[in-house]
Amino acid sequence: MANYDPDNVFAKILRGELPAHKVYEDDKTLAFMDIMPRTDGHTLVIPKNPSRNLLDIDEEDLCAVMRTVKKIARAVRRAFDAEGVLIQQFNEPAAGQEVFHTHFHVLPRRAGEPLKPHTGQMADQELLKAHAERIRQALAEMEDDQA
Repeated sequence: MANYDPDNVFAKILRGELPAHKVYEDDKTLAFMDIMPRTDGHTLVIPKNPSRNLLDIDEEDLCAVMRTVKKIARAVRRAFDAEGVLIQQFNEPAAGQEVFHTHFHVLPRRAGEPLKPHTGQMADQELLKAHAERIRQALAEMEDDQA
Protein backbone atom coordinates (compact mmCIF):
# COMPACT_ATOMS: atom_id res chain seq x y z
CA MET A 1 0.00 0.00 0.00
CA ALA A 2 1.33 3.39 -1.00
CA ASN A 3 2.93 5.51 1.68
CA TYR A 4 1.53 3.71 4.73
CA ASP A 5 3.79 4.41 7.68
CA PRO A 6 3.67 1.48 10.15
CA ASP A 7 5.03 3.80 12.84
CA ASN A 8 2.14 6.28 12.74
CA VAL A 9 0.54 7.08 16.09
CA PHE A 10 -2.55 4.91 15.49
CA ALA A 11 -0.46 1.90 14.47
CA LYS A 12 1.48 2.36 17.72
CA ILE A 13 -1.79 2.46 19.70
CA LEU A 14 -2.92 -0.75 17.99
CA ARG A 15 0.37 -2.44 18.95
CA GLY A 16 0.06 -1.23 22.54
CA GLU A 17 3.14 1.00 22.25
CA LEU A 18 1.14 4.13 23.08
CA PRO A 19 -1.73 4.46 25.56
CA ALA A 20 -5.31 5.26 24.58
CA HIS A 21 -8.61 5.62 26.39
CA LYS A 22 -10.38 2.75 24.64
CA VAL A 23 -14.13 2.86 24.25
CA TYR A 24 -14.86 -0.17 22.06
CA GLU A 25 -12.93 -2.93 20.33
CA ASP A 26 -13.79 -5.89 18.15
CA ASP A 27 -11.74 -8.13 15.87
CA LYS A 28 -11.55 -5.52 13.07
CA THR A 29 -11.87 -2.09 14.72
CA LEU A 30 -10.89 0.06 17.68
CA ALA A 31 -12.61 3.18 19.06
CA PHE A 32 -10.83 5.50 21.49
CA MET A 33 -10.90 9.08 22.74
CA ASP A 34 -9.25 11.79 20.66
CA ILE A 35 -6.50 13.30 22.85
CA MET A 36 -7.15 16.75 21.36
CA PRO A 37 -10.96 16.76 21.37
CA ARG A 38 -13.00 19.40 19.60
CA THR A 39 -16.06 18.46 21.72
CA ASP A 40 -16.63 16.47 24.88
CA GLY A 41 -16.94 12.86 23.75
CA HIS A 42 -14.86 13.28 20.55
CA THR A 43 -14.04 9.68 19.63
CA LEU A 44 -11.92 8.13 16.87
CA VAL A 45 -12.72 4.87 15.07
CA ILE A 46 -9.96 3.04 13.18
CA PRO A 47 -9.53 -0.27 11.38
CA LYS A 48 -7.03 -2.70 12.87
CA ASN A 49 -5.64 -3.54 9.43
CA PRO A 50 -3.28 -0.96 7.94
CA SER A 51 -4.60 1.49 5.38
CA ARG A 52 -3.68 5.10 4.74
CA ASN A 53 -7.21 6.42 4.24
CA LEU A 54 -10.54 5.91 2.47
CA LEU A 55 -8.77 5.83 -0.89
CA ASP A 56 -6.99 2.54 -0.18
CA ILE A 57 -8.87 0.78 2.64
CA ASP A 58 -10.02 -2.78 1.97
CA GLU A 59 -13.80 -2.95 1.39
CA GLU A 60 -14.39 -5.43 4.24
CA ASP A 61 -12.40 -3.24 6.63
CA LEU A 62 -14.39 -0.19 5.54
CA CYS A 63 -17.67 -2.00 6.21
CA ALA A 64 -16.44 -3.03 9.67
CA VAL A 65 -15.30 0.51 10.45
CA MET A 66 -18.63 1.98 9.38
CA ARG A 67 -20.54 -0.48 11.59
CA THR A 68 -18.41 0.67 14.52
CA VAL A 69 -18.81 4.35 13.57
CA LYS A 70 -22.59 3.90 13.71
CA LYS A 71 -22.40 2.13 17.07
CA ILE A 72 -20.14 4.81 18.53
CA ALA A 73 -22.26 7.63 17.08
CA ARG A 74 -25.32 6.26 18.83
CA ALA A 75 -23.37 5.83 22.08
CA VAL A 76 -21.82 9.33 22.13
CA ARG A 77 -25.19 10.85 21.36
CA ARG A 78 -26.66 9.02 24.35
CA ALA A 79 -23.68 9.56 26.66
CA PHE A 80 -23.50 13.31 26.06
CA ASP A 81 -27.21 13.99 25.53
CA ALA A 82 -26.38 15.35 22.08
CA GLU A 83 -28.88 16.55 19.51
CA GLY A 84 -26.79 15.22 16.65
CA VAL A 85 -23.49 13.66 15.69
CA LEU A 86 -20.81 14.96 13.33
CA ILE A 87 -18.77 12.35 11.44
CA GLN A 88 -15.53 13.60 9.86
CA GLN A 89 -13.00 11.79 7.73
CA PHE A 90 -10.04 13.35 5.90
CA ASN A 91 -8.03 11.97 2.96
CA GLU A 92 -4.51 13.24 2.25
CA PRO A 93 -2.88 16.48 3.42
CA ALA A 94 -4.81 18.75 1.06
CA ALA A 95 -8.02 17.60 2.79
CA GLY A 96 -6.63 18.03 6.31
CA GLN A 97 -5.44 14.49 7.08
CA GLU A 98 -2.63 14.54 9.64
CA VAL A 99 -2.40 10.90 10.77
CA PHE A 100 -2.06 8.56 7.83
CA HIS A 101 -4.02 5.59 9.15
CA THR A 102 -7.69 5.51 8.14
CA HIS A 103 -9.81 7.06 10.89
CA PHE A 104 -13.21 8.58 11.46
CA HIS A 105 -13.97 11.34 13.96
CA VAL A 106 -17.26 10.98 15.87
CA LEU A 107 -18.30 14.19 17.62
CA PRO A 108 -21.50 14.70 19.63
CA ARG A 109 -23.14 18.04 18.72
CA ARG A 110 -25.68 20.51 20.05
CA ALA A 111 -27.19 23.34 18.04
CA GLY A 112 -25.37 26.62 18.55
CA GLU A 113 -22.43 25.08 20.40
CA PRO A 114 -19.18 25.83 18.55
CA LEU A 115 -16.47 23.26 18.03
CA LYS A 116 -13.36 23.88 20.11
CA PRO A 117 -10.40 24.99 17.99
CA HIS A 118 -7.71 22.45 17.19
CA THR A 119 -4.94 23.89 19.35
CA GLY A 120 -2.52 20.96 19.40
CA GLN A 121 -2.87 20.83 23.20
CA MET A 122 -3.73 17.51 24.79
CA ALA A 123 -6.81 17.33 26.99
CA ASP A 124 -6.68 16.38 30.65
CA GLN A 125 -6.24 12.60 30.85
CA GLU A 126 -8.68 12.23 33.75
CA LEU A 127 -11.34 14.02 31.73
CA LEU A 128 -10.74 11.74 28.73
CA LYS A 129 -10.90 8.72 31.04
CA ALA A 130 -14.26 9.91 32.41
CA HIS A 131 -15.61 10.54 28.91
CA ALA A 132 -14.53 7.08 27.80
CA GLU A 133 -16.36 5.58 30.76
CA ARG A 134 -19.54 7.49 29.88
CA ILE A 135 -19.42 6.11 26.34
CA ARG A 136 -18.73 2.55 27.52
CA GLN A 137 -21.71 2.87 29.90
CA ALA A 138 -23.93 4.07 27.04
CA LEU A 139 -22.79 1.09 24.93
CA ALA A 140 -23.67 -1.28 27.79
CA GLU A 141 -27.09 0.36 28.20
CA MET A 142 -27.73 0.05 24.47
CA GLU A 143 -26.92 -3.68 24.65
CA ASP A 144 -29.30 -4.02 27.62
CA ASP A 145 -32.03 -2.23 25.64
CA GLN A 146 -31.67 -4.80 22.84
CA ALA A 147 -31.80 -7.80 25.20
